[in-house]
Amino acid sequence: MGPVSEQVWVITGGSSGIGRATALAAGAEGARLVLAARGEAALTAARREVEDAGGEVLVVPTEVADFSQVAELGRRAVERFGRIDSWVNAAAVSVYGEFLDLPIEEIRRVVEVTLLGTVHGTKVALDQMRRQPGGGTVINVSSGLGDRAFPLQSAYSLAKYGVNGLGDALRVELAHAELPLRVATIKPASIDTPFFAHARSRMGVAPQPVPPVYAPELVAAAVLHAAMHPVRELAVGGAASGLGLVARLSPRLLDGSLRLLGYSSQQTNDPELPAAEDNLFAPVDGPGAVRGGWEGRRFSLGTWLGTRPAARSVLLGGAVVGLAALGRGRRG
Repeated sequence: MGPVSEQVWVITGGSSGIGRATALAAGAEGARLVLAARGEAALTAARREVEDAGGEVLVVPTEVADFSQVAELGRRAVERFGRIDSWVNAAAVSVYGEFLDLPIEEIRRVVEVTLLGTVHGTKVALDQMRRQPGGGTVINVSSGLGDRAFPLQSAYSLAKYGVNGLGDALRVELAHAELPLRVATIKPASIDTPFFAHARSRMGVAPQPVPPVYAPELVAAAVLHAAMHPVRELAVGGAASGLGLVARLSPRLLDGSLRLLGYSSQQTNDPELPAAEDNLFAPVDGPGAVRGGWEGRRFSLGTWLGTRPAARSVLLGGAVVGLAALGRGRRG
C-alpha cells in the first residue's frame, strides 16, 4: 500500500463535501485522480481546485445508480492512468421525513444512489484491482447512522446499514480467496458539508446536522489513512464512536433519547426548500463546495488515535500500567 503520491484514485461524489475534500487532500499529496459526480459545473470547479493543489485530474460525469456508467468510469480511469489503487465511494443523497410520509420512489432513489452506487463502484473497482499487480483498496464512506438509525432518516440509514454489511461480507470473501484487496468502511459523524442543504425534506422545515459537527478534512484524512494502511472500520468524530457504543450497550435508552431529541436536533426553523432545488433526482446547479457553513470541529481525539496505532498502544499500555499500580496499592 504505497504512498498517496504513487496512487491512482477514483472518487465518486467528488464534486462536493467529503468527496471533494478527499480529492483536495489526495491531490495535495500528488495523487492522480478521477473524479465522478453528476454535475459537470461542480466537477469542473473541483478539478481546478485539485489541480491547483498539485493533483492530476480526469473528470467523468457519472450517475452512480447506473451500473453501466460506473463501469465506463472504471474503464476511463484505467485507460488514462493504467490502474486503480484506491476507489472511494462517497456519493450519497437523502430525504428527511417520517417513513410513512415518504413516497416509495424517493426511498428507492436514496437506496439506488447511496447503497447501490456503492455496490456498483465496489464491483467495478475490485474486478479491476484483482487483475492488476499489487491489488488495491476500496474505501466506502458510510456513516454513524449505519450503526444506529435515526428517526427522520430511515431511507438513508437503511442504505448505510447496507454499506456496512457489504464491507463485512467482502472482507471475509477476499481473505478466503487470498486476494491482495482491501475494503475499508469509514463512519463519519455529522460533517460540515452541503449534504444537508442538498437533501430533500418532507418535515416542513429544512434539515440540519445533529451536533456536534466535524470538519470534512477529518474524514479526508481518515480516507487517506485507509488508502495507505490496513483499516477495517474507522469512525470519524467522537460522536460516531459514542453512538455505536451506546447502541450496542443500551439500545432502549438510545430509543428514548432519540424520541425526545432526535426530531428537534435535525430540524431548523427555516422552511424546507422546493423539491426542484434538492439533489435527489438531479444535480444542484453551481460550482459545488466542500463545506456547508456549519462550523465543523477540526479535531477529534478518537479519530486522531484511530489513525495512529502507535499512540493507541502507548495509551493502552499506560492504562494497563496505571490499573496494575492501582491494584498493587489497594492490596498494600
